[in-house]
Formats: sequence, C-alpha cells, structure tokens
Amino acid sequence: MMSRLQVFCLGLTQLVSWGISYYLIGTFAGTIGTERGWSMDAIYGGFAAALIVMGLTSALTGRLIDRFGGRWIMSTGAFLIAAGCTGIAVSHSLVGYYASWLVLGLAMRLSLYDAAFAALVKLAGPAARQPIAQITLLGGLASTVFWPIGHYLTDFFGLTAALLCYAAFALCTIPLYLVALRPPQGPQAATVEAARAGIPEPNRGTGRPQSLAPAILYAIIVAATNSLSAGLTSHLIGILGGLGMASVSAVWIASLPGIAQSTARFTNLVIGRSLNPLTLNLIAASVMPVAFLFSFFSGRSMVLAAVFVGLFGAANGLMTITRGSLPLVLFDNRHYGSLVGKLITPSFFLSAASPLVFAVVIERAGNMAALVLSLALGVVIFTASIALKLIGRSTT
Repeated sequence: MMSRLQVFCLGLTQLVSWGISYYLIGTFAGTIGTERGWSMDAIYGGFAAALIVMGLTSALTGRLIDRFGGRWIMSTGAFLIAAGCTGIAVSHSLVGYYASWLVLGLAMRLSLYDAAFAALVKLAGPAARQPIAQITLLGGLASTVFWPIGHYLTDFFGLTAALLCYAAFALCTIPLYLVALRPPQGPQAATVEAARAGIPEPNRGTGRPQSLAPAILYAIIVAATNSLSAGLTSHLIGILGGLGMASVSAVWIASLPGIAQSTARFTNLVIGRSLNPLTLNLIAASVMPVAFLFSFFSGRSMVLAAVFVGLFGAANGLMTITRGSLPLVLFDNRHYGSLVGKLITPSFFLSAASPLVFAVVIERAGNMAALVLSLALGVVIFTASIALKLIGRSTT
C-alpha cells in the first residue's frame, strides 16, 4: 500500500498541474486576447491543438508508464508544463503560441489524471482503487484554486510574470512526483507483486480483454463524458444567460460544478469506498440524464439551475474516479497504461472538437438545442453504463 504522504503528494501535483495547464486557457484567454490582439478563436485553437496532441501521444504514454513507471515520466511532464507556460509568456506570434500549446499537450498527457492513474496501478496493483479516488479529491479543486490565483497574479504583476509564476509552480511539483511515485521496496514490493499474481481470470494475460465489448463500452463512456464536459462547460455561462438568467447569476451558477464534483468525491471516499466501480459508474451515469431534465427549466429559476449544474458536476466528478478504477475490474492491471491509453485516445480528439460543435449548435438552433444535445450524450453514457454493468459482472 502507498503511504498517506505519497497519496497526498500525488494529489497535490494534480491540483497544481491541472490548474496551471488545462485551466490556463480559462484564466488567461481574455488577457492574452487584449494584450496580443488575437481573436478568441485563435487563442482557444491552441488549447484544441493541445488536446489533439494528448490523443496522439496517449497510447505511447501508457506503454511507457507500464514499462518504466510514472516517476520520471510524470516529472518530465512537469518540466514540459514549465516550458509550455514559459513559451506562452514570451510568445508574441501565433506560431510561438501554438508551438507552446503543442508542448503543453504532451505535458498534460504525461502529468494529468490518466498518467497518474496508470502510475498508481504500476505501483500498487489492484490496491490502487482507493488512491485513485483520493487524488481526484485534490485535483478537483484546481479551477477553484488557480482561477483566482491566476487573476491575482495578472492584476498585480502582468500576464508575462503570471505565466512565468505558473512555470515555477510546475517545477515545484517535480520533487512531489519523486516522493509520491518512489517504487516500493522490500516487503512492500512483495505485497504488490502478490496482489498482481492474485488477479482472477479472465483479467490476466496479454493486456487484452477477453471480450471487446467491455473495452468498447468503456471507450464510449469516457469519450461521451469528456466531450460533454468540454462542450458544455465552455458555453455554460452563455447558455444560462441565453435562457434568461442575469449575467451575474449565470457566472455564479457556472462556478458550482467544481464544488459539486469535489463534494461528490469526498462523499464517495467517506461512504462509498466499498462500492464496486461498475456500480459507482452506473450511479453516476444515472444522474446525468436527470441533471439535463432540470436544465430545461434553468432559465426560469436559479434554484433549478443550481440543481442542474450541481448534479452535472457531481456526476462528472464521480465518473473521473471510475475512469481510473473501472479498468482494474475489467482488464489486466499489469497492462493498465497501455490498454487504457489506447481506449481513451478518441476522447481527446472529441473533446478538442466538442466546444466548436456546441458553438455551431447554439448559433444555428439556440441554447435549448445545446441542452438537448447534452441530454442525448447523457443518455448515451447511461445506456453504455448499464450495458457495461451487465457485461462486467460476467468478467469480474
């Protein structure tokens, strides 16, 4: 088992790394546009390019972690985050800006949740389920913590200095990775290997699931969830405002998902830790369609809007946990990184396209149509989760 210090250190890296990379665009996009004179489409295009790089490098990253562990790979990711932030800080051309985001795309795949999950499984085997849930608790606070920090640094020191501070934060996570992901030795190493040896059939073997059905369903769930999150959250304030909510209220309501997802994750740690990942995934997926039924009335009532956004955030928060823990009960954890790296690849490409798709839907059919699209994705997630629960019981 990993120590509490190791889990805390890895959770802290996720809090910092998400805040200074994935959420960087939400913090600085407006200031970058004002100071550099670029359009919002061009600015957000850099982030989309980074997501594409994450997809292109996903399978290789998983294989590397399976082979070498996550200690130096995730540390390299932290160094590349620092390089990417520095690049954006000093870039005054779109070429340099986009090159910096390409670096950040590789950095994020090497250092965010999916890499951390694979590194935990490499270290702890089947016992990684609990640490996976624990590190997402801290990581879920990234936007809540770093959006204010980013705005404070920009207001007092300017955009360039703020981004250089982000680069320094990234370098500070490297010692945390070295502590959190140190390989087990002695009796602890023997315990991990014994746990691996005890994996029941059919989840042992070549790293391929006995049936393709669980793999396909898992890939569908991850892709649909990530696409929904990327598309909806990027337009949530505008959708709420378009439905008739005052702008100040829309901003306040749109800030609730982060709080809701961390609350849901904490509740899971306290009372749901014994739940099978298949069951937890189905519970979270069942909340998705319910959330979007409330969304159709969110323009009329702040209470109903808060219920909609809170339920969506809670479900999304729990499904981040199951994205990491489901493969432990479906597939051979000795090949966790390689297999999961392949299965989540489509989700990065779809996430890159999702904000644009939502923008087109809103422009051509209105805000309500975007909520209908969200409901449809929620139904896909729920249906696939039911099927995975039924199929998964026969393979675990």
